[in-house]
Amino acid sequence: MALTNNDIFKKLRVAHKLRDDDIVQICALVDFKVTKSELGAIFRSENHPKYVECGDQFLRNFLNGLIIHLRGPMPEKK
Repeated sequence: MALTNNDIFKKLRVAHKLRDDDIVQICALVDFKVTKSELGAIFRSENHPKYVECGDQFLRNFLNGLIIHLRGPMPEKK
């Protein structure tokens, strides 16, 4: 059984002890706007009627923001 993007996102959220506000701020670091209601739909169980599948772009932007959040911005190259 393979992990879905939603599973990966949920595991990262728990591992880093992130709240919805934290995730919104992390996504803002890469100019990706997300609302708490969108996050709620992603974190619902798969059989819930308002469940939304986490897309590749959404997860990619979150991961890029998480890198900046944890490491800081990348230094400029000369």
